[in-house]
Amino acid sequence: MVTMLEITDVSVTRNGDADAGAVACCAPLVREPLDAEAAELLARNIKALADPTRLRLLSIVAASDGGEACVCDLTAPVGLSQPTVSHHLKILTDAGFLTRSKRGTWAYYRLVPTALDDVARVLGSV
Repeated sequence: MVTMLEITDVSVTRNGDADAGAVACCAPLVREPLDAEAAELLARNIKALADPTRLRLLSIVAASDGGEACVCDLTAPVGLSQPTVSHHLKILTDAGFLTRSKRGTWAYYRLVPTALDDVARVLGSV
C-alpha cells in the first residue's frame, strides 16, 4: 500500500499574497556583509599573513627593542638570505602591517599599531 502525502505551499495564500506566517528559508542578515572592495583588501592582507616566515618576521619586529628592527638583524633568526627577507618584508609593508624607514644602507621596519587589530576585528565578526 502506498500512502500519498499532500504538499501545501505555505509561502503563498490562495489569493497569491505572501503569507505573513511563512517561515523564511534563510536567516536574515544581522549586520552589513563585506563589500567586494573590502573583501579584496582583507584577502590580500590575510594572504600576506599566511606565510610562516612572514608571521615570524612580524613577531620579531613587534618584540624588538623600541618596536623596530633592522633588516640586518632579521636574516639570522629566520635563516634566510637578506634578499629573501627583504621580499617578505616588502609584502608585509605593502599590506600595511609594517612601515619602512631607510637609514644609510639599511632599512628599519616598525609594526603599524592598528594593522593587526583591523584584521582581528573583521575576522572576529565573521
